[in-house]
Amino acid sequence: MLAVAVLAAGKGTRMKSDLPKVLQPLAGATLVERVLASCERLDPQRRLLIVGHQAQRVERSLSHHGGLEFVLQEPQNGTGHAVQQLLGPLAGFEGELLVLNGDVPLLRSETLEHLLERHRSSGAAVTLLTARLTDPTGYGRVFADGSGAVSAIVEHRDCSAEQRANPLINAGIYVFDWKRLAEVLPRLTSDNDQGELYLTDTVALLQPAMHLEVEDADEINGINDRLQLAQCEGVLQERLRRHWMREGVTFVDPATCTLSDGTRFGRDVIVQPQCHFRGRVAVGEGCRIGPGCLIEDSAIGNGVELLYSVLRDVTVEDGAVVGPFAQLRAGAHIGKGARIGNFVEVKNSQLGAGVKANHLSYLGDADLGANVNVGAGTITANYDGVRKHRTVIGAASKTGANSVLVAPISLGERVTVAAGSTLTENVPSGALAFGRARQVNKLDWVGPAAAGADR
Repeated sequence: MLAVAVLAAGKGTRMKSDLPKVLQPLAGATLVERVLASCERLDPQRRLLIVGHQAQRVERSLSHHGGLEFVLQEPQNGTGHAVQQLLGPLAGFEGELLVLNGDVPLLRSETLEHLLERHRSSGAAVTLLTARLTDPTGYGRVFADGSGAVSAIVEHRDCSAEQRANPLINAGIYVFDWKRLAEVLPRLTSDNDQGELYLTDTVALLQPAMHLEVEDADEINGINDRLQLAQCEGVLQERLRRHWMREGVTFVDPATCTLSDGTRFGRDVIVQPQCHFRGRVAVGEGCRIGPGCLIEDSAIGNGVELLYSVLRDVTVEDGAVVGPFAQLRAGAHIGKGARIGNFVEVKNSQLGAGVKANHLSYLGDADLGANVNVGAGTITANYDGVRKHRTVIGAASKTGANSVLVAPISLGERVTVAAGSTLTENVPSGALAFGRARQVNKLDWVGPAAAGADR
């Protein structure tokens, strides 16, 4: 059996934030969510989160993750003290305990699988993850022989000058035989520079101890401040872009684009510079995205073109063209072959196949049939000051420039709305609708300025 414990009690003072460190966002997910995701493939029987600073806030943020057990560490007196809090919850547990840190979000699932394999095949009481760094300052040093057997771990601040020359560092990721760990946890002491209980001290009490050196040292990057957060974001974004380029996506200028884990692309997609994908985004095959697009929680069909536009929680069907400078808001559904042009905003509206709204319009809470032509400056006035109302426009209808449709209102099929009209009543199919004041021309008009000049 396997239990996973994530250490997530720290305050993260150097982040200089009201938000707990483990809840800081990284490529669309919090740090602790990324740590939890890294161990999903291991299928652990128990998942325990050790919380302390703003414990209730951390618990609320993870309430949608089923099966988590929260264990309070109060006060926070080091990593050894944190794991001591598991003695009660894991009483009687027989199996392995994997200890992860809530601020180390770049671990790959494959690395944790290899760590477990090394632990099980070696018969070790504890196996820890290590890395070799060109600058190991601040990390505990691991001392081991050629077979991987660990003799000691010494924290950086407790190292001698000679010991600090060792580049092999402790990543703070462990697999323990839980029963044997539970026996030695009460024996930890705070006889060190910080006066805390170190989990690393258990290694000297547990034999045999082994280590696995990670191939990519970026995986064990911890986050203590905003600089390190930005560095980890860069590593994660590079991973995501490389993955999708190998899958047949072209990034014209990869470094200027950012993705989320939930982004999915079909083949032969071209992503122009300065495009950003957030949340769950599905992009079909043969699309051309950007430059300058922000897409969040949206589904994009095949052969779609997007240019300098913002899309949030929308669906765009095959062959549609959106932009430049369009905004598609929550609930917008753009039909096949539709064209949404510059400075058009669509919200909570269903636009049928072939609809054209090429410029300067607002379509909110509206249902447009196939091949409707929306004239420049058309507005669906959907809000009466209390409630939102819908506008329905039948297939093959067209609105003239600068039209206002005051909802609730329904226009039939093949309706023509005269330019400059404000409509408040339903229009039957096939009709021409006017809703404007009669034009008056005053002949031989002499304006006030001209009249004054004669005096």
